[in-house]
Amino acid sequence: MNIHEVLLRPMITEKSTIMADLGKYSFQVAPKANKIQIKEAVQKTFGVTVEDVNITRLRGKIKRYGPRFKKRPDIKKAVVTLKSGDRIQLIEGL
Repeated sequence: MNIHEVLLRPMITEKSTIMADLGKYSFQVAPKANKIQIKEAVQKTFGVTVEDVNITRLRGKIKRYGPRFKKRPDIKKAVVTLKSGDRIQLIEGL
């Protein structure tokens, strides 16, 4: 898998911005990506040193749209811990 296909988007939430102060960043990743591929993709894309990668699968919720029920897609989330002193600027100006 190409490193440009591994990281889909950063997950920017209230909790992830608090974790960014601790050197932990959240990304939505490809469903087939593993920890080694995620580590290499973050290191090459942002030029930082990754110490740890934690992965979780989030099941999509079932939502009701009128008389029909639809399931939102499942996603895979990775929380990447960087070496102390390294930072990633995901949003310009922060």
